[in-house]
Amino acid sequence: MTTTLFLPTARQANWLLIIGFASFGEALYLRYLGIENSQIALACQSGLHTWMCSTTRLTIWLFTYAVFGWTALCAAVLNLLRPSVVLLSLGLAATAFGLVLHNTNLSGLAAALLMLSLARPAPAPE
Repeated sequence: MTTTLFLPTARQANWLLIIGFASFGEALYLRYLGIENSQIALACQSGLHTWMCSTTRLTIWLFTYAVFGWTALCAAVLNLLRPSVVLLSLGLAATAFGLVLHNTNLSGLAAALLMLSLARPAPAPE
């Protein structure tokens, strides 16, 4: 009996690429055009209520409690235990956000676990 490794199909790999690049791009956008932009930061601190200020406040709050890193790590551990494309995509998106938005310790560990999960046997069909 040969064991097949967990390997996404071509269609699933395309979706994973889209999810990964989209979340990486959105994280870059939030970091450089929202959080680190001094004009946006000053406008938001003076009481401006726009979607950009709300998103920036939410992102800073999530960063403060390392939500991106913990989400990435939980998804990666669950994906390591029971590989699935849904957990892999969630872990990939959270890892991209965590690495760009300075939750690097947990997100780096999650990235390593996501890579290890590709070496796991595929789950048996039920």
